[in-house]
Amino acid sequence: MGRQESQEYKERLKEMTGVLRKHNITRGVSPEKLRLILEDLGPTFIKLGQIMSMHSDILPKRYCDEMMRLRSEVAPMSFPEVEEVLREAYGCPWKEIFKKIEELPLGSASIAQVHKAVLKDGEEVVVKIQRKEIYDKMARDIGLLHRAVKLLPPVSLKGMVDLDMVLDELWAVTREEMNFLTEASNLEEFARRNKDIVFVGAPKMYHEYTNRYVLVMEYIDGYAVDDKENLLRDGYDLEEVGIKLIDNYIKQVMDDGFFHADPHPGNVKIRGGKIIWIDMGMMGRLTERDRELIGNAVEGIAMSDIGMIQDAVMALGDFKEPPDQSCLYEGISNLLSQYGTADMGSIDIAKVTMSLMEVMKENKIIMPHGLTMLARGLTHMEGVLADIAPELNMVEIASRHMAGKMLKEKDWKQELKNSGKTIYRSFHKAINIPSLISDILQGYLKGQTKINLDLHASMELERLLRRLVRNVVMGLWVMALLISSSIICTTNMKPKIWGIPALGAFGYLIAFAIVMYVFLKHIFRENRKDLHRIDKNSCVNPSFL
Repeated sequence: MGRQESQEYKERLKEMTGVLRKHNITRGVSPEKLRLILEDLGPTFIKLGQIMSMHSDILPKRYCDEMMRLRSEVAPMSFPEVEEVLREAYGCPWKEIFKKIEELPLGSASIAQVHKAVLKDGEEVVVKIQRKEIYDKMARDIGLLHRAVKLLPPVSLKGMVDLDMVLDELWAVTREEMNFLTEASNLEEFARRNKDIVFVGAPKMYHEYTNRYVLVMEYIDGYAVDDKENLLRDGYDLEEVGIKLIDNYIKQVMDDGFFHADPHPGNVKIRGGKIIWIDMGMMGRLTERDRELIGNAVEGIAMSDIGMIQDAVMALGDFKEPPDQSCLYEGISNLLSQYGTADMGSIDIAKVTMSLMEVMKENKIIMPHGLTMLARGLTHMEGVLADIAPELNMVEIASRHMAGKMLKEKDWKQELKNSGKTIYRSFHKAINIPSLISDILQGYLKGQTKINLDLHASMELERLLRRLVRNVVMGLWVMALLISSSIICTTNMKPKIWGIPALGAFGYLIAFAIVMYVFLKHIFRENRKDLHRIDKNSCVNPSFL
């Protein structure tokens, strides 16, 4: 590390210490105080808070809720700085490309700010400009945070949460957001996946003016989705807007596996009868398997099927050590007890999702990044819906969408074919069960079979199990002798005793002897138990006799 870099680290550390001292960090940290501290610490920490708001599997819910209130607006760059960034990005003054750029930004966030502009051909656009040297500043802050994590004592938050993992996730997400070519690609993919949806749109991209540091797209002059006054004035039906908004979001999640991860009202516009999604810097992805499991979980919630939800959670999550299944079952059961008598239309899906993630956190189950992003998105969507059309319910809309998709896409012929194959395979396996049991028992008798079980049983239970296995083996021997002897007796094998083959008669006698041995042993054992019980009682209470 160079002297200049070391000096920058020291100065930044001094700034951070000053902010912590300002907020009296030694007196405890409430959710609100934490939010204010992150805002004062700057862009890196605002972004960290936004990432942490998606991790209800790590932070308590009240902290996550407060982190979602982190203001996206920060002090903007000066226009000379904007001009400098544009000159470095294009290799020429911005006036060679744009006819006009408004100096006052439309918005200013932690990583970039947006200005309205006009191209040389007169088209109105917005220009998203990355903050000067933001990459180096955030890399420095991440480095300082990694050092701070190493200094934490063993018994702390470090023991419960992998802070290095959280910081790595923050840095990965942030670097992706800082590459505007990625956002441009996201915008194109979103437009392609939704091109057949007549009421959904996305801004037009201008690739010739877009690079890693500058993004140029169509200017959207519509209303924010929560601008009820203007929407009603222009004749929009808010209930219809709400239904179409949620239906499209469910389509993004369950059909595409590619969804807007930050759908706050500022990123959803209404223009010309269409819902226009903007700011594709943060997009969530779910695999086909994840979507299937989420669908199972939703179905389980609707049917109050704890087992179905538990199976979905276990398949979705990751864990350092297997969770206590009984505790997980109890947690899900307690959660569903709130909705045991509720119909689908009365369930708050955002609340249920966040509560379910609380259960996962309590059981130390780590959710995939896509699912935590989905939880944040659902919370935003639930808030928008509650504002513009509170009588609607997200679960009800989602259920209709998923049911329609099932009826539309289900290949019933293939399903019947698959079911037939499953029945055949099950029948085939069932036929092999007797031979498998025979092989296991033979292996057991030869001392070749090992069963790895960790049983904590009493001596009495152990003796009972040993007798049970021995009796089962003897029973199988008797059955085998009877069957083989009966087959021999159908032949004309000599010599014969009492008109039947001697070998068959000998088999019957051995089988009879085994049965009598087991029977008599059982009788004598019960008698010994009774005598032992009498002797024991007489020792305890001499007056009994």
